[in-house]
Amino acid sequence: MNRNSTQRSVKMQHDNIIYNVGSERAEEFIHDGEICATLEFAREHRDDKALIEKILDKAELDKGITHREAAVLIEARDKEIEERMYGIARRLKERIYGNRIVMFAPLYLSNHCVNGCVYCPYHAQNKHIPRRRLTQEEIRREVIALQDMGHKRLALETGEHPKLSPIEYVLESIKTIYSIRHKNGAIRRVNVNIAATTVENYRRLKEAGIGTYILFEETYDRATYERLHPTGPKSDWAYHTEAMDRAMEGGIDDVGIGALFGLTNYRYDFVGLMMHAEHLEARFGVGPHTISVPRIRPADDIDPADFPDAVTDAKFRRIVAVLRLAVPYTGMIVSTRESQRSRELVLDVGVSQLSGGSKTSVGGYAEGTEEVEESAQFDISDNRTLDEIVGWLLELGYIPSFCTACYREGRTGDRFMALAKNGQIGNCCAPNALMTLAEYLEDYASPEVKEAGKQMIERLAKGIPSDKIREITHRRLQEIVEGKRDFRF
Repeated sequence: MNRNSTQRSVKMQHDNIIYNVGSERAEEFIHDGEICATLEFAREHRDDKALIEKILDKAELDKGITHREAAVLIEARDKEIEERMYGIARRLKERIYGNRIVMFAPLYLSNHCVNGCVYCPYHAQNKHIPRRRLTQEEIRREVIALQDMGHKRLALETGEHPKLSPIEYVLESIKTIYSIRHKNGAIRRVNVNIAATTVENYRRLKEAGIGTYILFEETYDRATYERLHPTGPKSDWAYHTEAMDRAMEGGIDDVGIGALFGLTNYRYDFVGLMMHAEHLEARFGVGPHTISVPRIRPADDIDPADFPDAVTDAKFRRIVAVLRLAVPYTGMIVSTRESQRSRELVLDVGVSQLSGGSKTSVGGYAEGTEEVEESAQFDISDNRTLDEIVGWLLELGYIPSFCTACYREGRTGDRFMALAKNGQIGNCCAPNALMTLAEYLEDYASPEVKEAGKQMIERLAKGIPSDKIREITHRRLQEIVEGKRDFRF
């Protein structure tokens, strides 16, 4: 991580409004004046074909574009421009990540929460949702159920409750998860999505061996944020917004950001998301490892109709495509909030990670009772099993990847980004994806999916450019058939 970049604070002035991308203060790097000026600029230039073509020419160089340039693309109305935009996004995704789609699942540990967030059923005022906190034995049963599906990567989720879900509980849970071996199953990477916390607690999470620390801003519009978070620790917009800075100061160099689209004007949140990514790059020398693009969903005590700024499928696809152009090296996540159809719309224009077979209830994988399901955070739109989703991805020509090699080989933060930027990521990631897919096929797949996956592996393994890596990959694929596991480059 390049800490010297903190001294290279970049200042820009627009209409007498100071915007400081390298500032430590949220109100300076997520600056309302700069966002509003950017939105006005985008509206004024949405039909400026010469400018838009120039922006797209820049995007094709796979070095990224600025938040202001990205905002213009969000607003562009020309259909030919739109198709070129999608074509570039498709090529960038292929060039950097290939046709791999990384698989994961959320694991909800607790839904106790002290916050008053009006868009989330976990809010403290909701008195009829069943409240649960998993014991370590219950976590063990959940993890075994996930392992039996074939998952290797989890994202831990909890409500914010200092007494019932303290950092000690999260750390103990991580230790439990990593300790479980069941048949050929193992969780090789735990990502963590918990409330904003202190530098010291982030340091403890790093020491526990987490992968990515994930936290959504929900909305970057401070006034809207404070209205939607009337009570609880999360109501502090600045503390929440500065969480990623504290995480990186604590040694976590892979962080994941996101906005919950539909809470307010999606254009505002899109620009805020871009400015957040630029801030992390400016201050720490590395941008976000992942960006998530959830849309608001129905849930207990939550009606999306109460939020009039819903994002259509067409707008959603545009957001994903422009994100890929703006931050080409970041992983992009779409969860089971989205339907099969909407996931297909965004897969080829930028998405690189999908959840599968997910449960958003506390204890949903092992128990699955009606009471347990009532503890869900939101309704799932894609209810297919993991095997069904793997088969679907194979049909679409993607490699479902269960790879966690980069984390365990130390390729995180600026080291991962350097690998991606020089085009070398494909030398290790494609073989790793094929080998982890082979593990899934041998241990968990249905006969139909197993046959389809083997055909893909046989075809793609022949195309590995390096003679040495191709030879090693072929040998390891055979060893996987013979019962050996966990190979990686």
